[in-house]
Amino acid sequence: MERNLIIAGLLVAIFLALFLSPFASSYPDGLEKVAEKLGFIDKENVHLNSPLPDYTLPFVKNEKLSTSLAGAIGTILVFAITIFVGKMIKS
Repeated sequence: MERNLIIAGLLVAIFLALFLSPFASSYPDGLEKVAEKLGFIDKENVHLNSPLPDYTLPFVKNEKLSTSLAGAIGTILVFAITIFVGKMIKS
């Protein structure tokens, strides 16, 4: 029963990521907006390249599809990490 509930929750989360993420706002988030307003956005230091820059897949040309796939991949990665950490804590 518990396993079925977890799988159902994962499927709902993937569905939401695939079909709602293309409708996310394209405006900058709060931190970016403040950085632009105060003029230090160009002083950004990148220490690690993002595997999904700006919530997209660089090799997928369709922007909405790219965002959807990035959302689904992110959801699955967070789920996998959560399961892993949960099993580590439990043992």
